[in-house]
Order: sequence, then C-alpha cells, then structure tokens
Amino acid sequence: MTDTPKNPFDDLIKLGSGWAKAMAPTMERIDPAAIEKMWPTMPGEVMEAFFGKTLNPDGLSAKDRLLLTLMGLTVIGANAEPQIRMTVRHARIAGATDREIDETIALAGMFGGAPAMAKAMQLASEARDGEEGE
Repeated sequence: MTDTPKNPFDDLIKLGSGWAKAMAPTMERIDPAAIEKMWPTMPGEVMEAFFGKTLNPDGLSAKDRLLLTLMGLTVIGANAEPQIRMTVRHARIAGATDREIDETIALAGMFGGAPAMAKAMQLASEARDGEEGE
C-alpha cells in the first residue's frame, strides 16, 4: 500500500491556526514567538484555574505542573524556545523560585543532555532578564 496515512494532528493544527488568525488577523499560522510577544504571561488566578487545583483539588499545583512542563520542554531541546521562556515566567508567577527552576532544568539535562540543559538555562535567564526590564 502506497497511500500515506493522514496526519492525525492536521485538523487540530488547522483549528488552532484559525483561532490564531481570529485573534490576530496577521497570523497566518500559529507562531509561538508571536504568541509570546502578544501574551507574555497570564495572571496567576487564570494559571491556577487552568493548571492548578481548580478542577482537581487533590492534584498538582500550578507551580508543580509548570516545573514538570519545563522539564519536558528542556528534554526536547531548542525546538521550544518561546515555550521555555513562557513556562519560566509562568512558573515564577506560580511561586517557583529561581533555584527550583534551575534545579528542574539541571535534572532534565540528565535526560536531554548537556546541550539541551545549557540552552534551557540560557532561555530561563532571558525570561528573567525580560521580567526585570518590564
């Protein structure tokens, strides 16, 4: 059989692109860097509602979820630059300390390698520098 199977994410990508274009008509496709500029962080209450204990009172806090997200993003490396910066900023809003963020990235380096860890540390520094300049 020579037919290439349909990518199961095609419809989701089209839907997301439609949403992005509705929010900002100049966005022809979802661009994480553009989203980062448009909405660099969300308020702590919104973050807790979506990522925290609102829907699962016995579950992980927004801070813990964001640190786990940061670990996953670090492992996949430099493909997630805007997402790493956004996650660092959100983790800080959720109460994570710089030390906790650095430890999370360092631990992820055991799985993603030293280059991924070094890149994530650089991106975390950029996120912190951006906050201080605002």
